[in-house]
Amino acid sequence: MEKDEQVTVITEQIPPMGFRMIAREFKKDKLAIFSLTLLIIILLVVFIGALLTDQDKVMTVSILDKYAEPGGNFILGADEGGRDVFGQLIIGARNSVVIGFAITIITSIIGVGIGIISGYYGGFFDNAVMRVVDFIMILPIMMIIIVFVTIIPKYNAWSFIWIMSAFYWVAKARLFRSKTLSEVRRDYVSASKTLGTSDFKIMFREIMPNLSSLIITNLTINFAANIGIETTLTFLGFGLPTNVPSLGTLIGYASNGDVLANKTWIWVPASVLILVMMLCINYIGQAFKRSADARQRLG
Repeated sequence: MEKDEQVTVITEQIPPMGFRMIAREFKKDKLAIFSLTLLIIILLVVFIGALLTDQDKVMTVSILDKYAEPGGNFILGADEGGRDVFGQLIIGARNSVVIGFAITIITSIIGVGIGIISGYYGGFFDNAVMRVVDFIMILPIMMIIIVFVTIIPKYNAWSFIWIMSAFYWVAKARLFRSKTLSEVRRDYVSASKTLGTSDFKIMFREIMPNLSSLIITNLTINFAANIGIETTLTFLGFGLPTNVPSLGTLIGYASNGDVLANKTWIWVPASVLILVMMLCINYIGQAFKRSADARQRLG
């Protein structure tokens, strides 16, 4: 006698992952969409404009055009050397963005990698790494960077990037080490070890994806911060070489009281551009963070 079996088919709705989840989060946040659109427009204008701009011509001194006001031959006026402020703004913005991005990527690779490895293995290796991190963190990093910038021969933009990266990875290493210490106690890590999964795969294919929310947020915040640090050091005279335009170079003109009060066309555009980019990056980062958090909640 055959028995009829009633089979209940349960369809599971697979949660949206990856770009679909990010897109869904952005759709709910109009400010993030506006920030992303505005940032893309700014970056396109900056990078395309920089390709079409002759840097040597922009940096050529013309005494007759000293402090020329906006209009005529100069869209945003000229500086004390008669150099086009608009051209310097475009090239300087490109340089600041590229340098900030390069420092962010390098420090993130080093910091996240060392932090995860240190937290995963623990023991003597972890103690040794953390003592090195502690030592670097107590150093007067800004002063050391200024010294290196001063004494290094043939100093250029890449020299500045590597000097900055050599010191600014330590905070990331400490942060991700602490998060990894809590992750290694979870069941999925123990199960992977039992199955014979290699340490490398456990660290970078299982633990690191579970830290994606923190990584995205940290990358975004640090990208904005690194642009600010580069601008600050250049403003103080210890950033990029004098022949390399930067947003900090234009803002640095404001140290002159007359320029600050009466020739605002030199430093205001760079200041506004930095402010707008920082706000856009931070709003975008918050949207990425929410999408990563939602992905982790849905598993």
